This record gives sequence, structure tokens and C-alpha cells, in this order.
Amino acid sequence: MLNDDRAAKMVADASNILMQIGLPTKQQNERSALTLLALLDLKPDGSWAKLGRPLLGITPMMSFFAVHYGKKYAPNSRETVRRFTVHQFLQAAIAVENPDRPERPTNSGKTVYQIAEEMVPLFQSYGTAEWSNRLKEYMSNRQSLKKKYARRRRMRKIPLRLDSGLVVSLSAGSHNALVVKIFREFASRFVPGGIPLYIGDTAEKFAYVDSDG
Repeated sequence: MLNDDRAAKMVADASNILMQIGLPTKQQNERSALTLLALLDLKPDGSWAKLGRPLLGITPMMSFFAVHYGKKYAPNSRETVRRFTVHQFLQAAIAVENPDRPERPTNSGKTVYQIAEEMVPLFQSYGTAEWSNRLKEYMSNRQSLKKKYARRRRMRKIPLRLDSGLVVSLSAGSHNALVVKIFREFASRFVPGGIPLYIGDTAEKFAYVDSDG
């Protein structure tokens, strides 16, 4: 049976953590707190000292919210969870995307997320005398941690060099691999000297736009 008091405390603790590690106010809300708890496999009767790092897609996260915290979101809220919580977790290097298969396409239905390994000691120290020191250590190192994971994300990109010399970085996946082949093999052969006006990406709709075209 769901312990409402314990569940409320866990959500409040998760929100407090997100606030203390510097996430924007919009990512300190209940949705983001529940997302953090799901990614740590932390149920109402759990302990911050004993955390998990499951690989979870958005739908399993939302199931976790409902089953363990009694919070049910409509199925069409998946994109809200992804865009307004998980995306910010990735940018802040709190979580990583597809660690099991980095080349998985951005729009794959099998996309999963996992808490960054470096964050575990910090979260495990919450509520203990070590929290303050761990938090200071994280805050002093967070920019280098963000750069580290941003660099990893860039390494997974597919480079497309245009005739102008500009390199457009496309997200991983068969769709964008095909886009690159079209430019390198089809366009160079059948439309030599052609100037692209728009290149779409599964992760970024307007990966390239020739505003002068």
C-alpha cells in the first residue's frame, strides 16, 4: 500500500536535491522529482543510501510514478517528461542517454536513460553529514562534468560537410546516415554545385537553413 506521507517526503527530498544542485526552477517540480526517483529506482520505502541505476524509457518512468507514487500522467504527457525534464537532466550531466547502445537513433522507441555514474555518491550522501562536502565537490566540478558528457554526445554525431565547407552535425541513426549518403553520393553526382536550402534532423528539426536561399 502506498504510504502517502513517506511518498510525499521522498518527492520533497528529490525536489530539494534538484534545487541544491542548481537545476532551473522549472526542473524542481514534482514531475522532475519523480523522474529522478524513477531513475534511481527509489520507492517511498527506500533509502537514499541504497540506489539503483536502471535503464528506463519515458513510458517505464511514468509507470514508476503511477505504481509507486500514485501519480498518473496522461499518455500524451510523455513528450513533456522528455522535453522539460529528461532533456535538462542530460544537459546538466545528471543522466545519460542510451549508454547501452550509443548509436541508437534519437527518435527510437527503444531510447533509454540512466543516472550518470558520477552522480551516485552525491545522491547516496543525501541526509548524511557527507552531503555538504559532496555537494561542494559536485558544484566545483559540474562544468567539467557537463563538458565531458557534451563531448560524448558530439562524438556520436554524424558529420555532413557541405560544399561551402560548413559541417552540419546530425544525430545518430539510419535516417540521418541516409541523408549523408544522399549528399555525398546522389547530390554530388546528379546535382553538382547544388546549394541545400534546408536539412532536417530527427533531434533538431532545423539542423541547417539557408536563410539567403
